[in-house]
Amino acid sequence: MGETRVIVLDDDPTGSQTVHSCLLLTRWDVETLRQTLADTAPLFFVLTNTRSMTEEMAARVTRGVCANVKLALHKSNIKPIFVSRSDSTLRGHYPIETDIMHKILGPFDATFLVPAFVEAGRITRDSVHYQRVGNADITVHKTEFARDSVFRYSHSFLPDYVQEKTKGRIKATDVQRFLLADIHQGCLGRLIGLTGNTCCVVDAENQQDLKRFAEDVLEAVRRGKRFLFRSAASILTALAGLPPQPVSPEGMGRYVRNGEPGAIIVGSYVQKTTDQLAVLLETPGVVPIEIHVDQLPSGRERLLTHAQRETQKAHRAGKTPVIYTSREEKSFTDQKERLNFGGIVSSLLVDIARLLPDTLGFLITKGGITSHDILSQGLDLRTSRVLGQILPGCSVIRCPADHPRFARMPVVIFPGNVGDETALRTVFDRLSP
Repeated sequence: MGETRVIVLDDDPTGSQTVHSCLLLTRWDVETLRQTLADTAPLFFVLTNTRSMTEEMAARVTRGVCANVKLALHKSNIKPIFVSRSDSTLRGHYPIETDIMHKILGPFDATFLVPAFVEAGRITRDSVHYQRVGNADITVHKTEFARDSVFRYSHSFLPDYVQEKTKGRIKATDVQRFLLADIHQGCLGRLIGLTGNTCCVVDAENQQDLKRFAEDVLEAVRRGKRFLFRSAASILTALAGLPPQPVSPEGMGRYVRNGEPGAIIVGSYVQKTTDQLAVLLETPGVVPIEIHVDQLPSGRERLLTHAQRETQKAHRAGKTPVIYTSREEKSFTDQKERLNFGGIVSSLLVDIARLLPDTLGFLITKGGITSHDILSQGLDLRTSRVLGQILPGCSVIRCPADHPRFARMPVVIFPGNVGDETALRTVFDRLSP
């Protein structure tokens, strides 16, 4: 009958933030995909990084990945569940990516929007998506994320969000809603009845809600249904059915190489990251190295030389350099200008990562795009293995044993919008000698 495999196209590298023991791919040639399909883990991630791209670039990359996935699956007996993993605050290239996946990898009986990321307090109730701030649940269209200059939106009621993003192609009234009451009483019969790529939105307030829904989804897939998900990370844990991670978050320090100090690279500029950075920089054992992005692009070589010199000096002193971009967000005339400048900043951080000391004990990368570019370009990783989470929402991956410079080095993928203000310091403390 074939085994079920969850295949995730991740628009930045943070989608693995609820799982462990699976592979992350920064290359998606057919041979790499076939080798990954032979892995024993029930899911894997293809890191497309499309959230950092223009709409046209994102479409081109998604088409290329889907075409290769289709070839890699040819003649296999795998029953795939496809996931377009994106942001729990509703940012990303929707519906372009799911439209392309449906065209190349489909047809699908339904596409489910499941943006809940319960570990970070993003929940969906009565089809309304919320971000938990303190003890209050704030509708996401009232948060800073809804004002994103590239991915702005106006609705937290998910059927209205779908209508807005599809420009009316999918009417809010045509969206099927899976409410908490539906999920708790079981919805297998309803799932079996879905056809024609019906658009559905799914509630979840906790992981148990998602586990119950996933049980029905998996049974429907076993009976021949084909589903596509546009989701945040939490549903992946339920679909994969993974046991608890083998090493506790507090025990992740065992992977640090030779008790050496590490390095931290902070590219995210959201307010949560800025607050976390302020706490971290007060911690003994770290050395701040600020990258003044207003000096780019003309001052690039000067900034790179400064960062390399100060990083090496800190490492020789047994301390951890914290390399961070200046905190003021620049204003841009349009989306293209913003994305282009983001690419310039990311390229600098990649080159800084390439020049890190070979004896580094660990690396923390802060920000989704920053993490992706450092993994794929700065460290030149083709694949890596997720060890688990060091904090809720913060994955630890490990460089392969044959890496020419950083063999078996642990790398923390720390999303920009995850954790309280002490979270970055906590991760540093758990990895510090």
